[in-house]
Amino acid sequence: MTRQGNLKQFAGSLWHVKRATAVMVGVRSHREPILGFAIACLATFAFANVTSAAKKTSADRPNILFIFLDDFGWRDTGYMGSDFYETPNLDKLAAEGMIFTNAYSSAANCAPARACLLSGQYTPRHEVYNVGTEARGKAAHRKLLHIPGTKTLDPSIQTWAHRLQSAGYKTATMGKWHLSDDPVPYGFDVNIGGTHSGGPPKGYYPPHGKVPGLENAPKDEYVTDRLSSEAVKFIESNQDQTWALYLTHFAVHTPLDAKKELVAKYEAKSPGKLHQHVAMATMIQSVDDGVGRIQAELDELGLTDNTVILFFSDNGGYGPATDMDPLKGYKGTYYEGGIREPFFVKWPGVVKAGSQSDEPIIGVDLYPTLCDIAGADLPADQPVDGTSLRPILSGQQTTYGDRPLFWHFPAYLQSYQVWDEQRDPLFRSRPCSVIRVGDWKLHQYFEDNGLELYNLRDDVGETTNLAQSNPAKTQELLTRLQQWRDSTNAPVPSQPNPEYDADAEAKAIGAIGQKAKKGKKRRKAG
Repeated sequence: MTRQGNLKQFAGSLWHVKRATAVMVGVRSHREPILGFAIACLATFAFANVTSAAKKTSADRPNILFIFLDDFGWRDTGYMGSDFYETPNLDKLAAEGMIFTNAYSSAANCAPARACLLSGQYTPRHEVYNVGTEARGKAAHRKLLHIPGTKTLDPSIQTWAHRLQSAGYKTATMGKWHLSDDPVPYGFDVNIGGTHSGGPPKGYYPPHGKVPGLENAPKDEYVTDRLSSEAVKFIESNQDQTWALYLTHFAVHTPLDAKKELVAKYEAKSPGKLHQHVAMATMIQSVDDGVGRIQAELDELGLTDNTVILFFSDNGGYGPATDMDPLKGYKGTYYEGGIREPFFVKWPGVVKAGSQSDEPIIGVDLYPTLCDIAGADLPADQPVDGTSLRPILSGQQTTYGDRPLFWHFPAYLQSYQVWDEQRDPLFRSRPCSVIRVGDWKLHQYFEDNGLELYNLRDDVGETTNLAQSNPAKTQELLTRLQQWRDSTNAPVPSQPNPEYDADAEAKAIGAIGQKAKKGKKRRKAG
């Protein structure tokens, strides 16, 4: 019920009080105590009705805690199988909600993933294609001129934060923003730490310069801990109103700046077969410890049953420090390890505890989902590419059928020191589009029109390219991909790069191959 509805109900109840008073005015004076008692009872009844209505309204519009991590891999939590990182608080929340095993980011690196998340739109609509607009990697190795796009989310776009704000939510963003200089014009009442920067201000320890809300950080304060403390303060100060907190940690983005107090613990711990990185483990534990503190605050304030918690990441894990095995790839690649993310939703009274969905979903779905949770309208004059997850969360349905998911990256992303799970050693990604429909996934690379088709049910590691052996399925998905690009006016790089040097490219690839062979020989000899 709306606030206006509550007032109408209260006015109706008062009318009954007035009517009863009018009827009883003519009663003899010795019955005046009875009259007073009756009026008091009716007034109490009216107030009780309004209070009940207000409680119902609160239950219909829960608080929202959206925990969004940076460069956090598909298997970096305990509940997803890490054998070294420790996340008991996240594991507990996941067990109390619904885990999604086929959840995807809308892009393989930070800025475009976040633009898709906030706008509910695929990259061709908002045109944030990469981190920055400059060409990435050596010019001599790029066959095509990239599509620069933009580095700032168009402020005319209505974000889901705008929609929640309009629905009466107190909104806050804490941590990485990355889409403009200031997130406040994009629908947030409160900003702690949000700037255009792609990483923590100057590392995870102070000083943080003039970053909003972090100017006077204590000397040894870890920024992840600080953001968790700010989250607790926000929840406590807004406990009497409906709020939405976008807790968008810098963690676990580089620099791999270990939390000092935890280093000895993980140095003494036996390394896992999947994960072994000490600094990464400390960074992840700091996030999880903060989640535990926030949950304790919700419990203490009696807000747990009226708070929806979502947990997600912007792209795949950082390749040199973590592993998404059996998935191929890492941050920056459009193989599964670069875009498939850990995701769960805990919604008391709606989501069944201990449930799981294998339905493929994607970052643009969270815009309509958050609006649905909040009872907020979608914008009437702005396309939203996602689909609300509420029917799946509530158990009303289990699948969206053969709904296609899309990715479009008309740019380049250079390699870093690991390169064994990408198409070539020079770039994590070259210009491409990707589609997934059901179990099938097709990559299209524009430099050489290379096509890669995988059946993810049988080959989640994308090891066997079926494009030639299954031409019918390849053509079916390629047609749907091309139709989608046409419908969104997606730009495809086609202009040759005048600085491209095929010989230099081949020589660079060969040199990396030789270096890798020598490294293997040394490891074998050792």
